[in-house]
Amino acid sequence: MPSFWADQNELFLPLVEGIHESPPFGAFIRNLVGRTYARRAFLIISLANAMADQEPTVIHIAAPRASQEPPLDFRRLEALRLHPYGSLRAGRVYALDEMLNYDNAAELARQRAALSEMNIRYGRWLRVAAGGVADAHFLLVREREDFSASAVSVLSSIAPHFGAALRTLVALIEARLQVAMAQGALARLGVAQLTFDRGGRVMAADPAAEAMLAFTVKPGPSPERRLQLLPDVAHALNIACADMAAAPPGATRVIRIDEARGIDLLLRKSDLALSEPCALPAVIGILRMPRREPATAAIGTLAALHGLSNSEAALAHALSMGETIVSAGERLRLTSETARNYSKRIYEKTGTKGQADLVRMILTGLSPFA
Repeated sequence: MPSFWADQNELFLPLVEGIHESPPFGAFIRNLVGRTYARRAFLIISLANAMADQEPTVIHIAAPRASQEPPLDFRRLEALRLHPYGSLRAGRVYALDEMLNYDNAAELARQRAALSEMNIRYGRWLRVAAGGVADAHFLLVREREDFSASAVSVLSSIAPHFGAALRTLVALIEARLQVAMAQGALARLGVAQLTFDRGGRVMAADPAAEAMLAFTVKPGPSPERRLQLLPDVAHALNIACADMAAAPPGATRVIRIDEARGIDLLLRKSDLALSEPCALPAVIGILRMPRREPATAAIGTLAALHGLSNSEAALAHALSMGETIVSAGERLRLTSETARNYSKRIYEKTGTKGQADLVRMILTGLSPFA
């Protein structure tokens, strides 16, 4: 029973919490080094969908007595071709002697000499597989005496738990990627978002909203985060959130939250579908900044999409920015006649029926995301 509680407090709880660390699992590896009396260790995490030239995540840990020693060189170890380092059976703990090449005396001598230079006398390897989405490799080393049976047992027992944690980490990485893609696309359009509960408290805000607005936090057992607004505006926002929580789907309202900066907040009754358990927001708040995509990227995108020349694409983009044909032509060093001829070719190539239709097509197409 004492061993169970020690494992729970020193290994399993840090393993769960380590999913949210950056880099992950640092406290867990430190505690594992302490439990096994290892001198130095590393954890290598490789994601299955990572690019071929992407370096794996490597977490180095040293016991306090080895804090001044250099970290283990996993690339040098990899170059030693320790067998079967590239195909360790998942969940099995391997001793150093099992990895050496006893079939080739010269190779064995080279491996032992390199390990001696790195102060590695005893070692334990463990590979953990996470359902094909990721692999992790542990290496723990000692110098003066081999690992005890108890230490090997601890290392072996963590394999299934670490596999579950690694699968959770991969799922979290995928969710973070999805969020980053969505936030990046909205940011390119100048869109910022935040969510409110029915009392007007802020539940979440994206990075664009965090940068654009000011917030206040009321401390306490259940901290409240709210927008920092003038009293009458804050009161109006609270009432609006309460009203919209009870409103039918599709309900919207606009509140000017900053008169000096001319910032309007569009409130929309939340229609988010989230998996349980979750705290559903009552209202989604949307802000829009006057921002457009980089001109060079947009012009290249328009040219590729519609077969326009660079000059035609530049004129089309200028029109989508609100310029007239004549003024855009002058800026692009085109005569008014040439600019009008270009505009006719643009309408023909894009299948639009005039300037207004062209602007609609551009603003609802891909170029704003370029």
